Amino acid sequence: MGTHILNITKSLQKLTINSRYKIKSTYPVNTYLPLSCEIVFSNTIRNSANFFGKRMNIKLKQNSTMLSLLYLGKANIVWPGLSAPIIRGKELVEQQKLPEDPDREKKLVQLRDTMGTFKFAKLSPLDRGWTGAKMPGRSIGPPDPIGEDKFDGFDTRVLELKTVFNMKGNFGRKRRLSVFVVTGNSNGLAGFATGKGLESKIALRKAKNRAGQKLMHIKIFRDHTVYHDFFTQFGSTKIYVSQRPPGHGLVCHRAIKTICNVVGIKDLYAKVEGSTNLQHVVKAFFLGLLKQKTHQEIAEEKKLHLVELTKETSNFPNVLASPTKCRETKDVSNDEILNFTQYALGGRVVYRKRREAPFFTKLKSWEMYLKKQEKLRGQKQVRINMLAEYGELRSFLTEKYPECRPAKKPPKEQQEES
Repeated sequence: MGTHILNITKSLQKLTINSRYKIKSTYPVNTYLPLSCEIVFSNTIRNSANFFGKRMNIKLKQNSTMLSLLYLGKANIVWPGLSAPIIRGKELVEQQKLPEDPDREKKLVQLRDTMGTFKFAKLSPLDRGWTGAKMPGRSIGPPDPIGEDKFDGFDTRVLELKTVFNMKGNFGRKRRLSVFVVTGNSNGLAGFATGKGLESKIALRKAKNRAGQKLMHIKIFRDHTVYHDFFTQFGSTKIYVSQRPPGHGLVCHRAIKTICNVVGIKDLYAKVEGSTNLQHVVKAFFLGLLKQKTHQEIAEEKKLHLVELTKETSNFPNVLASPTKCRETKDVSNDEILNFTQYALGGRVVYRKRREAPFFTKLKSWEMYLKKQEKLRGQKQVRINMLAEYGELRSFLTEKYPECRPAKKPPKEQQEES
């Protein structure tokens, strides 16, 4: 035992550092560890990130300038324990000065520049996803071709990427990545699927290719919106979807908005109630899209004409669909639902908050305005209703006195002849 201690003291005396070379460092460095300098500094930096309480996985940035001064300084010297190992084979490495190298400083600058210069690939603002920092919302391209069949014009969007664990009896907790994606060609074809894998690339490829094998055809009205309002539900997730005119845009949940972009729907309003589990929202919305009925199917089912009345056309009727055999008025029961929106929602009525009257209706000037407009009240609407119902402007005396009609201007040909 005594001889072993003497050998250790002799080896330590050989490793003493000359006093003319001094190291100024704020890091506690043990120069007699049989480790390389990279391991020493990585351990000190990693341990400094462990704070009291909950353990935090924080890795501090290394100061490359300070580290280079410690073990890669201007003087080309071998430092055992810093720039060289302590033991090489069976021999102890001693401190020694190497011959000068004129290109040493340039090499040090290149080494510092390469340390910690990882740059993320720049993405277009439209391809950064929902948050810009995570995968959901980003595009991963079309599914892989199957033989000669290619998915031209398709685009796949990530909806969810999460880590899942499965408990095994022999391996313990088995970690995998789960990816939920939707793919489509923006023309009525779309599908969704889930893929799992040990790495994100494997899971993304699996989910993308599975979604391409589960495509569904979705009906789009006038290439911009759904055929009618509908209610859909999956689990405890309820969605009320409303048809909107061109130019309205997509006002809905971000997952529903991504699906609409992939399917080809441009104008829509959707209200989600209950659970907002993303997979439940997607499944409920796809169920509602698949249960849509065309106007011709509804007309044949009700055996009535389907007529559209909009403010843009001044409430003039526009027949969208007609059945092969139409029922008469006496065949329609009193309790039958004739409101198209209520019938499409399955007899449900969407609760809408009552709008409050504008502030200016309480002013006296508003009363004066109403008195001035009394003689013109409803004139435009009455004229439109007459044209829609009778095809002409008439009064209650027109049948008795046919001359009670507004004067019609003669056509240009009659004016020229006269």
